[in-house]
Amino acid sequence: MSRNTFASAHAPAAIGPYSQGVKTKLGFVYCSGQTPIDPATGELVTGGITEQTEQVFKNIIAVLEAAGKTLDDVFKCNVYLSDMANFSGMNAVYATKFVAPYPARTTVAVRELPKSCLVEIEVIAE
Repeated sequence: MSRNTFASAHAPAAIGPYSQGVKTKLGFVYCSGQTPIDPATGELVTGGITEQTEQVFKNIIAVLEAAGKTLDDVFKCNVYLSDMANFSGMNAVYATKFVAPYPARTTVAVRELPKSCLVEIEVIAE
């Protein structure tokens, strides 16, 4: 297997046995889920779903940049919400980050996310 890991100092460091991202020899980039942690403080950003989703995208952009990619290169997103009641708030921010043709997306509610955050998003880019 050929995989190269990468990381950005402008996104939260991995806190377990995983990489911020992996790039395959075929050029696919798999980014680990990003939570609304401010990399400068290591703390969850204050505010609600809007502020948290904005921070998640800042972290995603930083990780993608470390791989030489941008949001324009994303073709699949997986969104995890702690509560589907936050869907419209997350979706409003999400809609400002991509242009048509939009990436494929899955959105699910999960029981709990790290640090009790409201949203986590992972992306795949090419």
